[in-house]
Amino acid sequence: MIGKYERGEAIPSVDAAKKIADALGVSLDYLVGGTNQVSFDKRTVDRIKDLEQLEESKKQTLYDLIDTYIRDCKTRKTFANL
Repeated sequence: MIGKYERGEAIPSVDAAKKIADALGVSLDYLVGGTNQVSFDKRTVDRIKDLEQLEESKKQTLYDLIDTYIRDCKTRKTFANL
């Protein structure tokens, strides 16, 4: 069936597309070409959804931690290229 989808001989239903995306571990948006952000796989999207359910102070704490790791990574890359 996937071969038919690839050849344009059939179009998957939304439910079928969701199952394929789940099996591949990617978001439905990525599967259908809505984004080219491979990093936004299904696991990442699920975590973002869960993060949105947290109270504001806990969300901010996690954002601060993420920002710290990202800043440190960028700093290391910058100094590695000098």
